[in-house]
Amino acid sequence: MVTKTEETQLNQLEIQVENGGGGAWEYLSLVRKLKLRRSENVLKHGSSILNDPRKRSALGPDEWTLYEQVAIAAMDCQCVDVAQKCIKVLQKNFPGSKRVGRLEGLLLESKGLWGEAEEAYSSLLEDNPLDQAIHKRRVAISKALGKPSVAIELLNKYLELFMADHDAWRELAELYLSLQMYKQAAFCYEELILSQPIVPLYHLAYADVLYTIGGIENLISARKYYAATIDLTGGKNTRALLGICLCASAIAQLSKGRNKEDKDATAAPELNFLAAAAVEKEYRQKAPAKVQLISSVLRSLKI
Repeated sequence: MVTKTEETQLNQLEIQVENGGGGAWEYLSLVRKLKLRRSENVLKHGSSILNDPRKRSALGPDEWTLYEQVAIAAMDCQCVDVAQKCIKVLQKNFPGSKRVGRLEGLLLESKGLWGEAEEAYSSLLEDNPLDQAIHKRRVAISKALGKPSVAIELLNKYLELFMADHDAWRELAELYLSLQMYKQAAFCYEELILSQPIVPLYHLAYADVLYTIGGIENLISARKYYAATIDLTGGKNTRALLGICLCASAIAQLSKGRNKEDKDATAAPELNFLAAAAVEKEYRQKAPAKVQLISSVLRSLKI
């Protein structure tokens, strides 16, 4: 995650470089360090260095890093010719390099040659089955081709090797949701909560899935995870507050006909009332024109 200080430093350097004040290499190095793309600027300023023999030679071994950075930026900007030239230079100086091989695969993708890119990645994985970047590129190709089921299969195989990759679990959950496979998505969020229990986003997403699945047990659990989200965010998550209100209404509907003790155990009237009050307060502060609307909605839920 980029800190405020780093963001300020980057913006200052960007302004300086754009106004001809120098510091292009420092700017490009910082973009790379922070793992940002800024593709148009990287392509512009990186190419100006690479096209100047004096500036390029002054980089020493970092010259090859810049070729790689500019190649990726060029593909982002659909400047395939520039990317191809950069990759050819790297191929010449690093024949057989797996890192350059990944760039070759990306170039095939940028040209829309999905089958050839898949073949290139499969070949690279034969030599190194633990190359995480290549596994992820194969998933990306499947998504680009509109094959979410294939992407799911590839991600499941990837997670057998790299179970601690939180981004992969999130991606898998979203793919399951796109196919309305809610129970499988719930499992993914359970894994994320177990590994990172203080991340409110995972509690919120899990609660949404449980609410969608429905049933009184799932709704009660969803309410608990909405409450956990509110706790982890200091009461500032409006979506979670609304989630509690929706759960309260759904639980009340499903509890009709149960004995009083069970109904009281599942209703949690105090929590529901506090959530509704907090929602109205948020709207008064941030969207006063819609207070009447949200109040009407909450009344219709019988909170």
